[in-house]
Amino acid sequence: MAPKSVETAEMLPGDPRHAARATRSAGRQMRSRLLDGASRLFREHGLSGTSISDIAAAADAFPSQITYYFRTKEALFVEAACRDMLYLARATEQAALQAHTPRDYTHALAETVTATDAVAFFAEALTLTRRRQDLAPLVERTIERLHSEGARAYAGQVERHGWRSLRAPEESSRRFWAVAIGVIVEGYAMGRAAGEMYGEVLRALGEQATASTNENVRLRLVGESTASNSPEGEISS
Repeated sequence: MAPKSVETAEMLPGDPRHAARATRSAGRQMRSRLLDGASRLFREHGLSGTSISDIAAAADAFPSQITYYFRTKEALFVEAACRDMLYLARATEQAALQAHTPRDYTHALAETVTATDAVAFFAEALTLTRRRQDLAPLVERTIERLHSEGARAYAGQVERHGWRSLRAPEESSRRFWAVAIGVIVEGYAMGRAAGEMYGEVLRALGEQATASTNENVRLRLVGESTASNSPEGEISS
């Protein structure tokens, strides 16, 4: 009979390593449930309007588990906001992958990022870290990922379609997120609908690249021509 593999041996119920692995898995699942529940409640009621007991009830957990995994409600708020922002970044990249022209790429970015309140949630976390510098490293890592993964995705599209990028991918990614965060924070403060913020993001971004076949076409800002044809009214708030 062939000897059992190391992997099989590790999975035997009586093996201490199996118990440790099961404990880590249960811990990850509990953290995920707490983040899911906290994200929904924080986005609906804000930090001050959400209690630890509310979050525990939403996650079918005990309040002590929140302090065990996250220490404070503020730390949970920041981690939930950062996680939601990275989920949004992934969704934005996936939407933009379907674009075959620079114009469609920019429109896909703007449409996806303004169709949710994840950016506004993240902006609240940014403000919170001003008073809680111990939470700043998580925000910094999130912003670094936004920039690096955005640059990677954009560079891949430029190479795939042969576009002529007007800026380096890193610069384009940083510019996009700076514009998106600024426009959306202002939009929520002014009570603007998602469609209005979508149009404003397009106007602020302008062209990021041109198709390789349009070398003799004058570069135009989106706000001068294409924004008038954008389906702003089709985005729900």
